[in-house]
This record gives sequence, structure tokens and C-alpha cells, in this order.
Amino acid sequence: MQDLRDAVIATLLEAQQAGANLNVVVADSTSTSKIAPFEQAFPERVVNVGIAEQNMVGIAAGLALSGSTVFTANAAPFLLARANEQVKNDVCYTDTNVKMLGLNAGFAYGPLGATHHCMNDIAIARTFGNLQVFAPADAAEARAVTRYAIAHRGPVYIRMDSDKVANLHGDDWQFTPGKPEVVQQGKDTVVFCLGTIVHEALAADLPNVTIVSLPSLWPLDIDAVRTLITAHSHVISMEEHVISGGLASIIGEILHQQRQGQRFTALGVPPYEFTHSSSRKALRRQFNIDAAGLRHTLEQAAQGVFA
Repeated sequence: MQDLRDAVIATLLEAQQAGANLNVVVADSTSTSKIAPFEQAFPERVVNVGIAEQNMVGIAAGLALSGSTVFTANAAPFLLARANEQVKNDVCYTDTNVKMLGLNAGFAYGPLGATHHCMNDIAIARTFGNLQVFAPADAAEARAVTRYAIAHRGPVYIRMDSDKVANLHGDDWQFTPGKPEVVQQGKDTVVFCLGTIVHEALAADLPNVTIVSLPSLWPLDIDAVRTLITAHSHVISMEEHVISGGLASIIGEILHQQRQGQRFTALGVPPYEFTHSSSRKALRRQFNIDAAGLRHTLEQAAQGVFA
């Protein structure tokens, strides 16, 4: 069990020790980002702008223009919302070498409610040109995505969770940008999962269901996703995100282009709704994006009832 943030910071530290030219800009989010090991080793390479996300993104863009590879690290609900214009213009439109970590995405802030729940970051990120978008599901994916982001020149958004989760991959696993990762092979039904929600799908204990993690949302190997869809009669998307604009939209667009008529069920937060204050566990249960919700969905499907 490992926190994805620990994996990312360890990767940044290793890269800087190996000679990378990195900077990290945070917005009063030193504890949220778990940046301490990197900051202790390289204090001159961490900039804390305080609770000023727009400044954070602007400063990161300026540092990147000076030749550094820059990571921002702050709470996801305040990155693409509060600093939307700076992300669009200073980073994406100008194709600037900034990598943005959206921390505590989804329901991570639980009882703090809708103002702190990050339900639409993927929907926003997908509309920006030049931006690559990732959502790792375990520490191995988080490390691999971070290494890729360091090597890739251009804007990157990484949706991050704050839970400790089990590793899905062995030591010999290799990350390929865009590749859907099949973590359980089954038949008839395929479940595409956003980020750490894949652990809920696995916990449902449905051995005959194919479960797929999509750590890379853009780039995305559309043909590989299409092949997985074609091999199954029922397609499910499962995300801790609003279903409009997120993973459900990605899979729905591919299904529409394919026109093969598979049944499609989108599990997530319905559009045009605000979430409420509660624990992450209770919120996942409410929106059927936990193990019990997936089991219920498949039980309903077996009776011919499709959402």
C-alpha cells in the first residue's frame, strides 16, 4: 500500500539528484503535496506562493521559460478552476513546459463538500490544446507518469489521489503512454476505470469481468480501447468525476464512432448536480462507484435492466 504522492515526490527527488533541472511551485500546499523530502534536499528549487493559484501557474510558466522543467502541486479543485485562464494561456496555448499535479482529486476532501470536491477537472483539461492528461491508479503508474512528464517537453496534467492503494503492477511492468492497462481479464463485460477507482472495481470480486485502468487519457490509444470494447457486449465506465466530459464521455465518443451497439453504462456523478458533504466512502456508495455499486449494476444488467 502506497500513497501516490509519495511515489511522485520520490521520483522527482531521484530525477533532480540525477541532474534534472526541476522546480516545484506550490500554493500553500507543502503538506498536501508531501513535498518535504524534495524541499529538504533542494530548498532553492521549491517556491511557495501562498494561497494564490493564479500566481502559482504564472510563476511556473516563467520558470519554465527560463529553461527549467516545472511542476506545480496543489489541490485539484483549485487548480483548473481558480487558475483556469493562466493554465489555458500561460501554459497550454503557449505550449510551456509545465507539469501540473492536481492533488486530492475526486471526493478526497469528503466532508468539506462541493467547494472542495474535484468533479470536473478531466472535463476541463480535455478542452485545452497541447495538454497531455493522466490519472494514475497506483504508485507504479504514478512513478511512470512522472518520469514520462519530466522527459516530455510540453504541458502535462496529472490527476492525483490521496489514498494509499495496493500496487497493480509487477516489477517488470512497462508504461506505454496511451495504452489501456488490463488489470483483470474476463469476458462479456469490460469496466474502464478512472484513477484509483479501479481498486473498487477489483474489490467487487467479479472474476468474469475485464477491468481496465486508463492511466493515460490523452494521449490515448483509441484502437486498443476499441479492441477491448469490441470483445465485450457490455461496456461500463466508472469514475469519481461527473460523467459529462470525463471518462464516460471518452468511452461514449469511441462507442459512437464504432457504432457496434454495445450496451453502455456510465457510473459517476450525474451531470447538473452538486455533491454534498460526506465521507468519500459514503459518496462512492451514493453514486454506485464502489464495489457494491458495480456488483449491483451487473446484477441489474443480468436482469435486463441497464442504466
